[in-house]
Amino acid sequence: MEKRIRKHFSRELEKIKKLILSLGTLVEERVRMATKAIENNDAILAQRIIKSDFEVDEMEVDIEEECLKVLALHQPVAVDLRFIIAVIKINNELERIGDQAVNIAERVGVTAKSEQMEMFFDYSAMGEKAQAMLKLSLDALVKMDYDQAFNVVMMDDEVDAIKEQAYDRIKKAIGDHPDKIGYLINLLLISRHLERLADHATNIAEEVIYLIEGEIVRHAQHDQD
Repeated sequence: MEKRIRKHFSRELEKIKKLILSLGTLVEERVRMATKAIENNDAILAQRIIKSDFEVDEMEVDIEEECLKVLALHQPVAVDLRFIIAVIKINNELERIGDQAVNIAERVGVTAKSEQMEMFFDYSAMGEKAQAMLKLSLDALVKMDYDQAFNVVMMDDEVDAIKEQAYDRIKKAIGDHPDKIGYLINLLLISRHLERLADHATNIAEEVIYLIEGEIVRHAQHDQD
């Protein structure tokens, strides 16, 4: 009987792992679409991101329910409990990354309607870095790779530095083009959303470290949404 219960428990854990990785894949695609929308100032693509946000939300709820069910039925301990706790937190971070992709899409929807101006900041490096951090953090989860997760934590400072460059350049542009302040504020917000996206990817990496080592890592105090 005990062996059968353990086998069922193992299947439940494997199901949860597959679900969280499926959500990760879905969110990665949303981030890729968001960075492409920025690059091309593509309002149509931005609208697709906004309209499909419910998919991320629904999957996040499903995963949370599965985790709570396992906690209630099996009362896991030690590494199994750490896994469930980490998944619940990662699940939340992925949903927030999906929200940031939607926030970016909303800003692109506004800038695309504005009179076209010279782009005062190239977001490609920042977008690529944020995408890479998300991918690496999820890969670290799959491989249970401490070093890879820790590398993601270290990359967060690089994104913060790029955001500061964007702020400085766009603030100067606001002074030089006060008639374009609405457009430029939206560009400023895009850099903020990309930085928050990278923060959430960092949080995922920190949860992977917790899962592997049982060690709570806080690289920096991230601002709240």
